[in-house]
Amino acid sequence: MPLFIGSEVYRGSSYGPAHPLRVPRVSTVMDLCRALGWLPAAQYRASPRAKPAALARWHTPEYVAALQQAEAEGAVTDAIRARHHLGTLSNPVFAQVFSRPATGAGGVMLAAELLATGTSAVHVPGGGTHHGLPDRANGFCYLNDPVLAVLALRRAGMARVAYVDIDAHHCDGVQHGFAGDPQTLLISTHEEGRWPFSGALEDDGGGNCVNLPLPRGLNDTDMRAVLDAVILPQVQAHRPDVIVLQAGADSLGEDPLSRLSLSNRAYIGVLRALLPLAPRLLLLGGGGYNPWSVGRCWTALWATLAGHDIPDQLPDEAQAILRALSWGGGGRPPPAPHLLTTLLDPAREGPVSPDLRPRIAHLAQRLRA
Repeated sequence: MPLFIGSEVYRGSSYGPAHPLRVPRVSTVMDLCRALGWLPAAQYRASPRAKPAALARWHTPEYVAALQQAEAEGAVTDAIRARHHLGTLSNPVFAQVFSRPATGAGGVMLAAELLATGTSAVHVPGGGTHHGLPDRANGFCYLNDPVLAVLALRRAGMARVAYVDIDAHHCDGVQHGFAGDPQTLLISTHEEGRWPFSGALEDDGGGNCVNLPLPRGLNDTDMRAVLDAVILPQVQAHRPDVIVLQAGADSLGEDPLSRLSLSNRAYIGVLRALLPLAPRLLLLGGGGYNPWSVGRCWTALWATLAGHDIPDQLPDEAQAILRALSWGGGGRPPPAPHLLTTLLDPAREGPVSPDLRPRIAHLAQRLRA
């Protein structure tokens, strides 16, 4: 039975009124799933908060202590800001600057235990902070829970891990953690020319990393071509004990921080195709800065994982949750009508981009070599 790990720490927790992560995300998913009857008590687990010693399995003790001190004092010194990149525009000090990321990390560690003891799949939408580095915050990410998840999975006996990341941004922190490790396959699809400007097509991380920069306007047909020719063959060849899917929702067409054009149907397609390729799967969140599209996407992924039929029209209670959302400032346009009444996006099909074809061919050839 698939399990969902959530927490109330995300409800009302914000990076600040001027930050892209001022919008609610995980709490919206929890509310939508409950409104639809998809989150019974038997399938829900409250995420624990990871202890500093557990975080120090990858992060430096000095950095973890700096995070705790920043939360306790509500500010950082100039020296801490320079050393650990805390208190910057991207990585501000906010009320839960330690407890919120530590809860995401605790969630993936709990997920590893559950997967090791018979659970087939776990969804941790608060996870997926793939930019964090051992001794500093990076790209809205204070801790790197995907790295901590892989380490926890290994400790639980799942040695061979396939990590697939479909966020709009390259998983630079995860690659930093596992580049050159033959037991861990890393696949990242990400928008070309987008921060952090890493993950070039030729970058194989020492042999275990597959990086595919994507052209702007990527549609569902493009993503299906990537899935069939690159992602699935690479994962199959790796023969993983467990798959970790980071499903950052900023590759969706409505997201304000990227220029990709996927529908959430493409995300569902990736999840469905990966499920048969390993006995266990850990599904994470990640990026996603449109409160309507990210909440709907991660809810639809949970429905797919848990075997629920997605209705054509949402019931009134679920629609009310979506109608109550806002950008929280910033002068963004109002949501399109379908974002308030449905869970599934209209499909966004089209011709495969001519810029994408040679990149797919390059990576497919690498697999055959």
